[in-house]
Amino acid sequence: MLTAIKSGLVVSCQALEDEPLHGSDIMSRMAVAAKRGGAVAIRANGVNDIRAIKESVNLPIIGIIKQDYKDSNVYITPTLKEVEALVELNIGLIAVDATNRIRPGGVDLPTFLKEIKTKFPNQQWMADCATLEECIMAEKLGFDCVGTTMHGYTEDTVGMKLHSNDFKFLKDVVSHVSIPVIAEGNVITPEMAKKALRYGAHTVVVGGAITRPQQITRHFVDVIESVR
Repeated sequence: MLTAIKSGLVVSCQALEDEPLHGSDIMSRMAVAAKRGGAVAIRANGVNDIRAIKESVNLPIIGIIKQDYKDSNVYITPTLKEVEALVELNIGLIAVDATNRIRPGGVDLPTFLKEIKTKFPNQQWMADCATLEECIMAEKLGFDCVGTTMHGYTEDTVGMKLHSNDFKFLKDVVSHVSIPVIAEGNVITPEMAKKALRYGAHTVVVGGAITRPQQITRHFVDVIESVR
């Protein structure tokens, strides 16, 4: 799958329960629109959405399941239960939180990855990371690729942006790991996506700027209100 998506655009088709576009039928239509626009793959959340998307388009899928647990801040594919559900869907790449935070049940990342790689040796795994150190560790642990997904969304990186200082974080990751680096997180313009690829990203994932009109509208309104 990683070869198939190189230098292309992956569109993240996700909508949370409190968003107007929430629903598998809507997300599958969003995936169709993304494919017609030239997307090389889809990133999707949840069994129902992924199943509906697979029925609508024949693009590769990066699959996740977002699930909250009371004893951990890790919510992207946090336990074996979510992994098993995704493996059953027969998708190319499963993404999991690869930050240094402890997972539900007190499980650390090395233990978790060893368990899922042993149980599903033919599956490819993407590491959603927040820091350079986490990306380096993810490669050492045996992930197939790393993503900048969590940069700006953990306690240590809150407020940081992937494109800050001309994509310095992405450049640092690319220069320190040899596995593919997937640029994801606050890439909101075509020019940003082009820069990310030019700086060595294997592929670029764009979500909110394409598939979340509520978020896009809010951005426009915030800018307009700032000049009143």
